[in-house]
Order: sequence, then C-alpha cells, then structure tokens
Amino acid sequence: MRYASVTERLKDLGSGKWTLHMRGREMAGQGLPVIELTIGEPDLPPDPRLIDACERALQNGRVRYSNGRGETSVIDALAAKYSRRSGREVSRGNVLCFPGTQTALSVVLAGLVEAGDKVLVPDPYYATYEAVIRAPGAEVAPVKLRKDQRFHLRAEDLEAAITADCRALLLNNPHNPTGAVLSRDEIAAIGEICRKHDLWIISDEVYEQLVFDGEFVSPFDLPELADRTIVTSSISKSHAAPGFRSGWAIGPTEFCDRLLPLSESMLFGGQPFIADMTAFALSNDLPTARMMCEQYSRRAGLVVEMLAGVEGLEPLTPDAGMFILIDVAGTSLSGEEFASRLLEEQLVSVMPGASFGVEAASYIRLSLTVPDERLAEACDRIAHFASVLAGRGEIRRNETEQSLHSA
Repeated sequence: MRYASVTERLKDLGSGKWTLHMRGREMAGQGLPVIELTIGEPDLPPDPRLIDACERALQNGRVRYSNGRGETSVIDALAAKYSRRSGREVSRGNVLCFPGTQTALSVVLAGLVEAGDKVLVPDPYYATYEAVIRAPGAEVAPVKLRKDQRFHLRAEDLEAAITADCRALLLNNPHNPTGAVLSRDEIAAIGEICRKHDLWIISDEVYEQLVFDGEFVSPFDLPELADRTIVTSSISKSHAAPGFRSGWAIGPTEFCDRLLPLSESMLFGGQPFIADMTAFALSNDLPTARMMCEQYSRRAGLVVEMLAGVEGLEPLTPDAGMFILIDVAGTSLSGEEFASRLLEEQLVSVMPGASFGVEAASYIRLSLTVPDERLAEACDRIAHFASVLAGRGEIRRNETEQSLHSA
C-alpha cells in the first residue's frame, strides 16, 4: 500500500523523543519508586474557579458545535488581552482558536511554509518543533544558542544562518528547555534582521507568565514587527490546565483570514464549554501563574544549590519556565547515556538533551513540577550517580531498588 510522503518525513519525530519518559512511567507502573522529572505538567491544580466556570458552561448546554475561528467569548477575551499588552487595538480578526499550542503551531507552519523552504530555529529547541516544520515539507535551519551567552539568541548569529530559502523564524520566548528570556533590545535587534530579510516571526509564548524576574517582551507588541509576527500560546502552563487543550494564534488579519480555511479543514471548532472557561481565565486575575513562578524559581535554586558542587555536573539557572538544564559533559557521558543510566540505576526519570536539538546533546533537562522534597530526593540520587561515575561510589540495581522501596 502507498502512503503520503509526510509519514516518511515524520517517522522518527513522534513520541520516540519521549522514550525515556515512557520507560519511566512503565517502571513506576511496576511499583518502582521512580521520581518523574520529564514533562512540563504543573503539580499545582487549576484554580477551582476555572473548574466551576467549565461546569457552569456544561450545565448551560455549551456542548454544541462551535465555528472555525472560535467562540465569541474567548475571541473577545483574547482580543482584549493582546490589546492591553500591545497598547494598540487587536480585533476579532486577529484571533484564531485551537486545541492547544501544539495544534496552533502545526496549522501556522502548514500555512506559511512548504517543500523547499527553511525555518530558522534557535538550537536547543522544543522537541516537537522539527516535526511541525517538516510536516509541510520544510526543513529546520538551526541557529546555535551559546551557553556563554546564557542561550540568548544573538541577531548576528541569526543573520549568519539565513539563506535565500528561509521563510520564517520560530522563536520560543521564554525559552524551553533553557529558561532564557530575551530583552526588549534583543527582540528589537532580532526583529530588524527579520524585517531586512522579509521573514515571518512565529513567537511561541506559552511561558509568558512564568518569568521569574523582569519583563516579558513579544515581537508582536513592537509596532514595527506586528505585521510579520504570529503569536501562539495557551492556558496549559499559565493556568496549570494542560489537559483542557485550549490555545490560540494571534496575527495580522490577512494571515488569519488566509489560515482560517486550513484550520477549518482540520478542526472546525473546539468545545464551547472549554472556550467559556478559557475566557474566564483570561478575563480574571487568578494567582496560579504567580504561585508557579515562586515555586519554580525556588526549586531551580534548590537544584543549583544541591548539584553545583557535584563533580561532572553544571546546573544552569533558568530565568523562566518550569525546567532546568544540567550540563553533564564533565561526566564523559552524553545526555542520552546519562539519562538512560540514571533511570535504570537511580530511578530518576529526566529528559535527555538530545530530544531538544544537537546543541543540547550534553545536557539533561529536569522538570521543576514536583514537590520540593521529591526534587531534593531526586537531586540526592543524581549526585550519588555522578559520584559513581567519578569513581567515588558503587551501586548495584537490586540494592538500589531494595533501599528505595524501604525508604
């Protein structure tokens, strides 16, 4: 039987990047005391008022078909949010709703690039970016992020990577997996390069409200960049509601009008009761993001405090988000090898840096979304594993399991 070429392009870009995560879940299901530090799933529950809003909408019969652009309630809430943030009028015509940021990115890329095109992506990058770019036939043009620059994209590095077939920059700010946050001057300089080379800017801003200190700046909010910027985001991280799958894209009216038929061919609307809940989330000052910022900043500090002096490890303090990177190059293992052995020998599940691009191959990524005491226990296990690698300790798997079960 014959298949479309997209299945070949994506055959190695699906859930395989989460192999260690799924292995950890399997081991936990067998009763082993695995500490899971892989995916960005907030441990703080959604605000109860969100659940109440969702339940009210269900009770009021908000379960009928929607429309391709989105429910009026959430469209108006999004238009108001981005009008306040940008200081200019953002209308209903600038909004498209999707079930989560991932879907938004997929449809946006499908509407902007095709075979023969390239999309500039700062490397390291989020694990699914390569797939959403390659699905419509385009290719990733990586732009190296440097540790000595705190993983901030530099305008000169961006320009050096541009070729004639580049059509867009996929910018993630605040950045996953590094936690870097770009300044207004950096955004302006990057935007000027995009204007010079007539590039779209796709700005993934899902961690907008999880900046620990300082301001968040979007290219969409700079008037000179608004006509070439598309924002994607959701309530998954900001409101601790990943399972509701409620996201959006904000962009120029012409872009949204052109993209709407493509979106409708795939989705033709989401769930009205979730839209009403999302409108409530966007229209009310809920404390969830502030609480998570405090938690994640404190937990990142805990990881740095516990692991900074451990031979072979270098934890890198993030400025935002819910993750922290650890450079494990000093152990002489790759991030993949370190993560795999850490799971098998110490029952700590982390993401290998290779899931986030070539430039992250010597790193592991830890999620900060577990209680402090669990995170501290994980750091103890990581430190012990590093001591084994440095020849300062011994461990056997059966003894590890026995001791951890009895703890």
